[in-house]
Amino acid sequence: MNNNNVYILGIESSCDETAASISKDGVILSNVVHTQIVHAQYGGVVPELASRAHQQQIIPVVEAAIQEAKISKSTLSAIAFTRGPGLIGSLLVGTSFAKAMALSLHIPLIEVNHMQAHIIANFAHGEGEELQKPNFPFLCLTVSGGHTQLVQVDGFLEMKILGQTIDDAAGEAFDKVAKMLGLEYPGGPMLDKMARNGNPKAYKFPHPHAPDLNFSFSGLKTAVLYFLQKEKQKDPNFPGDKMADVCASVQFTIVSILMEKLQAAIHQTGITEIALAGGVSANSSLRETLLALGMQNNWKIHIPSFEYCTDNAGMIAVYGYYKYLNNDFCSQEITPLARFPF
Repeated sequence: MNNNNVYILGIESSCDETAASISKDGVILSNVVHTQIVHAQYGGVVPELASRAHQQQIIPVVEAAIQEAKISKSTLSAIAFTRGPGLIGSLLVGTSFAKAMALSLHIPLIEVNHMQAHIIANFAHGEGEELQKPNFPFLCLTVSGGHTQLVQVDGFLEMKILGQTIDDAAGEAFDKVAKMLGLEYPGGPMLDKMARNGNPKAYKFPHPHAPDLNFSFSGLKTAVLYFLQKEKQKDPNFPGDKMADVCASVQFTIVSILMEKLQAAIHQTGITEIALAGGVSANSSLRETLLALGMQNNWKIHIPSFEYCTDNAGMIAVYGYYKYLNNDFCSQEITPLARFPF
């Protein structure tokens, strides 16, 4: 197969972002994301509303990505799409669109695991952008709203999970604590913003125990709930002017748990090339702490730029390119999976 000038259309629709991207030989030419604002009034993503919004936005978003890349549909070599994991209604929209478009253009389809694509976001870059790409093997700490994973990456198509959350994900813990504190949606970024002005050692929260390299955040969430109830009994206005301190202390605890497990994985594998991935990798404290530990321990750290941290189609298009080179295509019979085995 001719691997020169491989143009991949990437489509991402796993949750509440409708996204499309064009990559040329693994370099991103366009990366269009439409974020659904309808969920803000409900304080969380409503699956039925998400799938309807995807139906409305997918055609204009794909058209915008093609126009921005300055190519025509006939130039495309293949279409890569998120098969899962995610919300089944949202995934159905992206999968159905990708299948129909690939069929009409007589080009191959490439299924992509959303979590693996987050890892490959560390290779995503636009034209003319400098990027220090990770060398294989590397460890990737993937932190998002629905997943927390430690993955050993031996190649573009060779990844194995070393540890993952046994209950809530770190991003979910950030969001739910933010909701308890009455912060605006989306809670995680708001908690991060508040934490910048707080004392991370003001309050001590427990580190829930999880075996081996696995994570657990449900116990921490419960501990924060009981802590808030207790403090409100003493002072009904709590946290009031202590809000920043509470946010900073919760954030410090979550980041500490993540770093403890990462250090254990490095000790276990001997791999010191480290990448960060997933929506929560945009968290300022997580990035700063990882970079500081990297400097201290002589680890090589890789963090994607902000636009490739949260859900986007650039990472789908880039991963699609590497799967294309491996002739890793799927059939028109394929269906989306809410739970997609890694």
